[in-house]
Amino acid sequence: MKEFELKYGCNPNQKPARIYMEDGGSLPVEILGGRPGYINFLDALNGWQLVRELDEALGLPAAASFKHVSPSSAAIGLPLGEALKRACFVDDIDGLDDSPLACAYARARGTDRMSSFGDWVALSRPCDEVTARIIRREVSDGVIAPGYSPKALEILKGKKKGGYNVVRIDPCYEPAPLEKKQVFGVTFQQGRNDVKIGPELFKNIVTKNRELPPEAARDLTVSLITLKYTQSNSVCYALDGQAIGVGAGQQSRIHCTRLAGDKADKWLLRQSDLLLGLSFPKDMGRADRDNAIDVYIDEMPKEKKREYLDKIKGVALGSDAFFPFGDNIERARLSGVSYVAEPGGSVRDDAVIEACDKYGIVMAFTGVRLFHH
Repeated sequence: MKEFELKYGCNPNQKPARIYMEDGGSLPVEILGGRPGYINFLDALNGWQLVRELDEALGLPAAASFKHVSPSSAAIGLPLGEALKRACFVDDIDGLDDSPLACAYARARGTDRMSSFGDWVALSRPCDEVTARIIRREVSDGVIAPGYSPKALEILKGKKKGGYNVVRIDPCYEPAPLEKKQVFGVTFQQGRNDVKIGPELFKNIVTKNRELPPEAARDLTVSLITLKYTQSNSVCYALDGQAIGVGAGQQSRIHCTRLAGDKADKWLLRQSDLLLGLSFPKDMGRADRDNAIDVYIDEMPKEKKREYLDKIKGVALGSDAFFPFGDNIERARLSGVSYVAEPGGSVRDDAVIEACDKYGIVMAFTGVRLFHH
């Protein structure tokens, strides 16, 4: 396929719209179902890059839930405990334990269910039946993957009365080293952001506490690869192989840290006995349950929430640029942050290091900025 005509661009008045290759070659994607739109493809292509890099860096299937060109969450395919299954609304999925890819998507979709409502799904490996069954019952716009099992494709093509967007991407496709975009008729060109992110990036530990266990390095990797495809400014809290709070597109970094921290707190609280013990009418929809849980958390006594969250440790926090003030660390530690990765390079680095040392937090300077616009 040389080009694909879109219904319209970002908005209905923006016509004509299409995707195509400037060199006249074939597109690296194949539309197997539905008719994806302009924003769908932005989410799909950003999401595919994210999950592919997670898979390459950590050697496990990866999934992302994308909304409006930023991930709601991303995760690798680690097994889910019973509490986590219940918090993600997948405790009734047969075969979940046998599909690491399904585990990855259950985590990515379940983390911030309000933001993921109407998401675009990205999968690093061919979609299997179990993953397709999870996707089928969620409100979602589409999915991109390097392939689909026959049963998975049958399930997905039956979603939305056959209108669900299903895209297959060529896993061997590599873009040109230079990328271009236009703004107001002016063409911008830059080299692609091909920086490699992995546990080896966290060797420059600048705090008194230098103990960075492999699980923390893994979670920092999840955090930073997620940020690489999140609209800046951005920070990401991660735990147990998944992004648990993403703060995207804020002008102030402390606002990113607060926004993402509030999301992380809600995710952590959702797994507590305080929330898992809630009962709902059998005919209550999943989205209505999500809204009810969020309202319940908002109305919980602060002291009760604080008592639970103060027991949380081991959360990783990544930032796409340096923290300019120690207030980011003060907010982060309230969500159980024990490990931080940021580029460094602020005139106030010493104050940020001091804040980490105050709470025994480990911080690594990566020297790598990850702005994404």
